Amino acid sequence: MTDLHTVEFAAVLRQLTARLIASDDLEEALEDLVETAADLVDGAAWCAVTLVRSGGPSTAAASSGLPEALLDSQYDSGSGPSMEAIRSRDITLSDDLAAEERWAQWRPRALEAGVKAVLAVPVDIDSHAVGALTVYASEPGRFTADIGLTAMLVAEHAGLLLSAVLDRGRRADVQAQLTSALTEALTDGETVNRAVGIMMVQRACPAEAALDVLRGTAARLGLPLTTVAERLVQTVEQRVSS
Repeated sequence: MTDLHTVEFAAVLRQLTARLIASDDLEEALEDLVETAADLVDGAAWCAVTLVRSGGPSTAAASSGLPEALLDSQYDSGSGPSMEAIRSRDITLSDDLAAEERWAQWRPRALEAGVKAVLAVPVDIDSHAVGALTVYASEPGRFTADIGLTAMLVAEHAGLLLSAVLDRGRRADVQAQLTSALTEALTDGETVNRAVGIMMVQRACPAEAALDVLRGTAARLGLPLTTVAERLVQTVEQRVSS
């Protein structure tokens, strides 16, 4: 797909939107983005997404067959098309790496791996995750002006969609934490209620007095009320079973 017309470009964005909008998982969404971007180029091509977070740059997703060392070498040296696109916040293009003078350490490794041309564009997910979408071609001359423009627009569009995916994932995590906390609280409350019932029987006292005894015991022992209640319930259960 070397010359993208309006209809084809719209189809690319529709495909990307359909894939990313259905996902709640950022890693899965990034894999979809990689696959979509690699399809922009005729012939063998690969794609990778580099993200810079608090721990530094790393590969968030990559096409199969793309050597991991080729990506990591950019991060180690700080030099390469992905890192340049991240720093400049602009498109970085080399349509013939054999004639390229930049990236002295990275370029020979790329050529050895079968990469003959490269295009990198910045992609921003949110303030905590910025990076680059990089497409690698197996032949020179694959990146037309249309491809460069399309890659930039895809990256910008993907950044908005990935931000939504990340937000949905965060909300799902919060919901899971709340559900877990609520389940734990209900379980703890049931244990305390059982302990209060035991104390009421043992001391022939009302529920409020039984709860005061449990609280006093917990304070003296320096333990949570739920722990004291659990131990009391376990002790009674063991006596009954024996």
